[in-house]
Amino acid sequence: MAVVLATKHEKENVEMRAVLCETLMDLASQREDIVYLDADLFGSSGMKKFAAAYPERAYDVGIAEANMVGIAAGLSATGKTPFVHSFGPFATRRCFDQLFLSVAYGRNTVNVIGSDPGVTALYNGGTHMPFEDVGIMRNIPTAVIVEPTDSTMLRSIVRELSEKRGLHYIRLKRKTATKIYEEGTTFTIGKAITIREGSDVTLIAAGILVAEALKAAELLAVQGISARVIDMFTIKPIDAEAIKLAAVETGAIVTCENHSVLNGLGSAVAEVLVKDTPVPMEMVGIEDEFGEVGDEKYLMGRFGLTADCIAEKAKAVVARKK
Repeated sequence: MAVVLATKHEKENVEMRAVLCETLMDLASQREDIVYLDADLFGSSGMKKFAAAYPERAYDVGIAEANMVGIAAGLSATGKTPFVHSFGPFATRRCFDQLFLSVAYGRNTVNVIGSDPGVTALYNGGTHMPFEDVGIMRNIPTAVIVEPTDSTMLRSIVRELSEKRGLHYIRLKRKTATKIYEEGTTFTIGKAITIREGSDVTLIAAGILVAEALKAAELLAVQGISARVIDMFTIKPIDAEAIKLAAVETGAIVTCENHSVLNGLGSAVAEVLVKDTPVPMEMVGIEDEFGEVGDEKYLMGRFGLTADCIAEKAKAVVARKK
């Protein structure tokens, strides 16, 4: 895996949904099995260009997410490789039974894109703000869960998943992400990436919290604390070896996620640690609450998802080591 970090971690000039459309159009130009289904959200998903270019392979099923997944499972059974999209809560909560039975249990292949995870739902508010989607999908045997960090990773992951069989959940921020990786970087699903070395504490982050973890590491460095930062973009299957190594080498862990601390990244990491390498641990995430309306800066502060919050948890966990 050739990982090249961006020199500056700034907002990208391209939206993630535009990269999704570009990547799927490129795949569709090479493979006739690629199909796309959406639940009345072609504008929101940025996939209108795909529908115009491949009208016979683009299906708008309306606001009927469970039916969409059932159709996708049927398409898979006929040799197609479906990608389906809705907002995160509707791509998971509303069609859990179909995901579980028609796709995973039925051994079909469907790539589920759940957009606007956690606080990135912004002004759509609590009804559209999935803090539980990872937890839902973790309960499905054999399901793969990934949260792309930036557009470079998204391109790589979509291509890799298009070659794999099974149920795959892509937790996608629709708008612009923070640039972490240079173009051309490749990734392996199931393998975490150490993007900053450190010896006192490890920050294990996913999604929009990766950039915050890097900022927190800078804050901690000023205070004499050396923080390792790991991008755990694959939440299932979790990279247990990377977690255990971090526990042995730094002796303290803080998980950072834009999701509930219940049955998300923090839970997955804790399950590894408690069995193999128990060390002091803290979790940064949503504390068993519903979402609310607001912009991203407000919501990240409201739910404690900022670099400052991560740094405080890191200092607390380092103190527990002593």
